[in-house]
Amino acid sequence: MYCPNCGIETDSDGQFCGSCGANLQTGEVVYGSLLPRVGFVDAIKLGFSNYFTFSGRSRRSEYWYWTLFEYLLFGVSILLEGLFGGEGGIFLICLFVTLIPSLSIGVRRLHDTGKSGWWMLIGLIPFGGIVLLVFFVQDSEKLPNSHGINPKYGS
Repeated sequence: MYCPNCGIETDSDGQFCGSCGANLQTGEVVYGSLLPRVGFVDAIKLGFSNYFTFSGRSRRSEYWYWTLFEYLLFGVSILLEGLFGGEGGIFLICLFVTLIPSLSIGVRRLHDTGKSGWWMLIGLIPFGGIVLLVFFVQDSEKLPNSHGINPKYGS
């Protein structure tokens, strides 16, 4: 497939041109649509509002604040289980509520570093989590890639 904006050949399964950042369906270039600075509360809102969004890119701060939120939520649920003599029900509810958003934000974080979301599956093999950790701490690709413009730099 060729980009309707710059004419460069792109991945056939990508949504955006890796060269100019144009939408491959419309040819529209969407520079300057920066995500707001992502804080702790913003990351939680973005995590739940993008519940099933596996396309696009997520900033590093969005991913790590979401991860912090999950650890705090799990800690509180375990504490409540211990205080009230539960058998893991609260923890399991928290786990199931945050499972899909965690996967989607992980996929978008991988997209931000220029990798396919399918790399999430490497976490299923021994020591695969270490590879994912390295990917998640990497800085964003500064230029637009096949997953969209850079939400940090806006181009």
